[in-house]
Amino acid sequence: MDAVRLIGATRHALAQSRVAEEIVAEAWQAQALAQAVGSHLALNGPAELRSEAHGLEEAGGRACGALYAPGQRDGGVRASQLSGLRDPRSVLLGLGGLLGEVGIALVGVACSADEETLYWQCIEAIDATDESNDRVRGLLARLAARERSQPDSAAEPS
Repeated sequence: MDAVRLIGATRHALAQSRVAEEIVAEAWQAQALAQAVGSHLALNGPAELRSEAHGLEEAGGRACGALYAPGQRDGGVRASQLSGLRDPRSVLLGLGGLLGEVGIALVGVACSADEETLYWQCIEAIDATDESNDRVRGLLARLAARERSQPDSAAEPS
């Protein structure tokens, strides 16, 4: 499945989440998707993006480690369905928006957490989400620089 569709599915699932466990599970799904997008770009993307893409892959992996999401919803890891990125810019813009929504949702969970463990898990996950989003912004900047340096050629598909 194309990354844009996976981002949309994750956004929808996050919006439908009503309890802390569901929100944390969807935050985990979003970070797994960030990891998969980073991996795909590192392997198949333009050479100028590969280093930063590895960083996104690693940041997504660390964020998944910060989140304990028992009982994954929707039957598993959505990111495992990633088949391609037709338009890296659209994917990165969508992923950045999703990660922003995840951060906001995690702040809400942290503020209402009755358990100290859940609170600190959310704080660590918020930091990890910010790092992933920083990597997405870095990739967008590199992509823009690449496109400026090659004005006559279309961006490479990945």
